[in-house]
Amino acid sequence: MIDSLRGRVLSREPGLVVIECGGVGYACRVSLQTAAGVPAAGEEAMLYTRLTVREDDIALYGFLTRAERSCYDQLTAVSGVGPKAALAILSDFTPDRFALCVAAGDHKALTKAKGIGAKTAQRIVLELKDKLAKSAEIGSFVPVAAAPAGGNTEEAMSALLVLGYSQSEAAGVLAALDPALPASELIRLSLRELGKNL
Repeated sequence: MIDSLRGRVLSREPGLVVIECGGVGYACRVSLQTAAGVPAAGEEAMLYTRLTVREDDIALYGFLTRAERSCYDQLTAVSGVGPKAALAILSDFTPDRFALCVAAGDHKALTKAKGIGAKTAQRIVLELKDKLAKSAEIGSFVPVAAAPAGGNTEEAMSALLVLGYSQSEAAGVLAALDPALPASELIRLSLRELGKNL
């Protein structure tokens, strides 16, 4: 089992990064987010990996963080979700945002990922909702609400909880918002969205 690779980046393109370790170039299939986070060719990089062996293919998948790799493992454990679909989701969602969507039962957000239909998205949410909650409790995955996508989202989550909204209500609306927005804007937009449901 190859757990991780550290070496010089030989090439980087959407969906594929080649890292040279000990004179051997390892081609790693990656999400678009990982590809964007890997340094330019010639610089050193480290990827956590997962090796997949099938009758007709041996593939190495690379991830910038352990959280992303854990998310990939959870996704590929879902019936009907293969490595390609898992990478498509990880290209559009950080592990934090993915966990928020699943916790909130927001399967519609997952259909934004390329090649993920409504049925697949529903199956992912159905199969992973309880698993993610349990693994967050034992610390083997991204905490669903304790580590949302950045400080602004975390601050907005805390504010919504103080205002009396449940964790799943708050997570549901925050997962659909841009985590780069200021906390005050996230709170304002969340309150507006939550007000529609009253």
